[in-house]
Amino acid sequence: MVEQQVTFRSGELTLEGLLAGPGTDAPVAVVCHPHPRYGGSMYNNVVEAVLAAMWRLGYATLRFNFRGVGESEGEHDGGIGEVDDARAALKFLAAQTGVRPSDAVMAGYSFGASVAMRAGIEDNAVDRIVAVALPIAMMPMESVATSKRILLASGDRDSYSPIPKLKELVAKLGASARLEVIAGTDHFFGGYEDRLTQSIEGAIRSS
Repeated sequence: MVEQQVTFRSGELTLEGLLAGPGTDAPVAVVCHPHPRYGGSMYNNVVEAVLAAMWRLGYATLRFNFRGVGESEGEHDGGIGEVDDARAALKFLAAQTGVRPSDAVMAGYSFGASVAMRAGIEDNAVDRIVAVALPIAMMPMESVATSKRILLASGDRDSYSPIPKLKELVAKLGASARLEVIAGTDHFFGGYEDRLTQSIEGAIRSS
């Protein structure tokens, strides 16, 4: 899939991103990257695995750098301003010619998964959330009530996103949530990117 460089506004900041796939009535998906304090950016193997799944499903996509990352203006905001960035990214993507704003997906990996969860639950435009390696061991999840469709994906060797805690979350969320476990991999999915892509694609096609 060919991606083009774009910029868009998040409040007073200009952020950079890569836009792909606007066409005829294409649904839209935003993909959020991992923690910038640990080298996370939109150029990431797991972000690209998520994008591959979205492209196979016919989505127009936008990956972008959060504030303070790469050429994006501003400074890291501990996940608060980044939620605004994710919502601004979706608004920008949904305004493109040839896309269908309904049935939008908000996706993310690790820190980006926690941002996607918060932004997606709050945003009425979002129909589905895809959270890969949600760092649930490091974050509170008290307020998770939502009717939105949520797909959680994690490796069974991931100490940041342990399967037992994810199962507890799925139980709280109810029938709208689904957990995909990728056997053999940890938080970083090295060598397991294709399996992750296939798992996300299959789960979305079947739901």
